Amino acid sequence: MKNVNNSSAVAYASVPTQHNYNGGVFPEIVVNNENCSTVEETVAFVKANQAELEAKLAKSGALLFRGFPLDSAETFDVFSAGFDYPNFTYQESLSNAVRINYTERVFTANEAPKDVEIFLHHEMAQTPISPSKLFFFCKTAADEGGATPLCRSDKLFEALKAENPALANDFKEKGLKYTTTMPAANDANSGQGRSWKSTLSVETVEEGEAKLKELGYSWEWLENGSLKAITPVLPAVIELDDGSEVFYNQLIAAYMGWKGVRENPSSAITFGDGSAIPKEGLERVAALSEDFTFDLEWQDGDVAIVDNYRAMHGRRPYSGDRKRVVLVALVASER
Repeated sequence: MKNVNNSSAVAYASVPTQHNYNGGVFPEIVVNNENCSTVEETVAFVKANQAELEAKLAKSGALLFRGFPLDSAETFDVFSAGFDYPNFTYQESLSNAVRINYTERVFTANEAPKDVEIFLHHEMAQTPISPSKLFFFCKTAADEGGATPLCRSDKLFEALKAENPALANDFKEKGLKYTTTMPAANDANSGQGRSWKSTLSVETVEEGEAKLKELGYSWEWLENGSLKAITPVLPAVIELDDGSEVFYNQLIAAYMGWKGVRENPSSAITFGDGSAIPKEGLERVAALSEDFTFDLEWQDGDVAIVDNYRAMHGRRPYSGDRKRVVLVALVASER
């Protein structure tokens, strides 16, 4: 890290791998200029400078806070609550990834094995209910690997429009449908291992079907007790307040990481009208995304705030004896 700029009350730093877009950097890096020695002082710093921080987040898509006195789920909870954003608990989400809660607000990023890559996605964009922002906290960095890739989805869609306007228009106009299978019981070894009871916050088949009907899903019960659910038409592209169009979906994660999807994409993802998405288009989107991706190499105590509408995230595999512990808090949707 270098080039600390403390011309305002907020001190910023840069790293060689930062991206530059439209006169700003991605991500913005906020450093503790030795003014915050407690979590209470950190929250006071946030409140005093929140307008500036939020303006930076809106333009950049991600803020990294480094060097602040945050060392536990509890201090991270206090920090994330200090922004006074409406909370969005994981229990009320429709994500079927297995997570472990530390507090009501704070839970593990993902319980998938450390050698499994979690590919780029917008959090919960494969469901009708998704958060507006994500707080990530690194309690313990891995010995090796474990970076969180962050991708500017607005820049990705801009590039796709320039290269293949017909495909970009199909995504924008048709939207998407996702098919997921929720197991009968939690499976921590799967990136989609949360049971249908936990995912839907229900106890019985009848309650589950009522919830699915309310949300516009179609479904099928499988012989092993799993639930195959198909979403209503969801957006593949959204427009933000500044007029930028964002590739807002879970296509890359579904195609690259969901079991069996790369061999048969239509088993899990189609256009909203049910037609197949060209496999070469999915391959190209995944390849293009790397051009707009910054790998966040975690240090203990780091916190990142990601604008879930502008930036995708994922998880690189990691190794070593030191277990990687990254925790998450969500902010309720603004859309």
